[in-house]
Amino acid sequence: PGFGMLCLRRVLCDVWVRGIPANLGPLCVGSRSLVSQRAVTGNGAPDSRTCLSLLVRNYAQTRRRQEIPSQLDDLPSTTLKMDYKGVQLSEAVDGVVKRLLTLEMASQAEKLKIKTQQLVDKVKRDPRDTRSPEVRIATLTAKIRNYREHIQKHPKDKANKRKMLMAIDKRKKLLKNLRRTRYDTFEHVCAQLGIEYTFPPEYYRRATRRWLAKKALCLKVYNEAKRLQAAGLLKKRRSLSQVRSKEAQGTPV
Repeated sequence: PGFGMLCLRRVLCDVWVRGIPANLGPLCVGSRSLVSQRAVTGNGAPDSRTCLSLLVRNYAQTRRRQEIPSQLDDLPSTTLKMDYKGVQLSEAVDGVVKRLLTLEMASQAEKLKIKTQQLVDKVKRDPRDTRSPEVRIATLTAKIRNYREHIQKHPKDKANKRKMLMAIDKRKKLLKNLRRTRYDTFEHVCAQLGIEYTFPPEYYRRATRRWLAKKALCLKVYNEAKRLQAAGLLKKRRSLSQVRSKEAQGTPV
């Protein structure tokens, strides 16, 4: 990029100071839609300022962002939301109401719930299964794919990248344990969810004192942040319960 900018700068300076070089004449005169008759001088050569503006416009063209495929694209828009899954919609229902109850006007979080439930239905043991390793792996897989799509659009989002790496570590531990205890179930889960399991390396790098101290500090900061967050949530719940108790007693708040 530095060499290209240097070459472009040199060409622009030559066009502005000396006029149009011989090799840039056909480039500027070739298109009548870009160069008008006013931009042509008396001797038939195009104006240097016109060529300068054309070069700058061609260089400053914005690149279109490549559309990233999402895991939520295969969800039909007529699917009902999770809260209205058992509702029977008749033909007499208004179109706006149907759009509100279906995924046509749903948010990203509501679509992610539907996708997570679809992945869980593929691997769960029975209808009441909610905490088995297979269900937890399916839930983490939906989260990881959602984080990956978000990070591809926003590469500088470090917080969500850290959450994605933590979810990947959790899923890796669950897959490792499932592979060691029940190999048939492990193969079934990987096939249904489209997971490509890679074996961990045989040897890890040596843990130095600096690395251990840094890891201990990160864990300490993370646990402290979690503790403060839990304390804040507990305080909000207590204040809300006090307000509700006063309202039930009939005393003004």
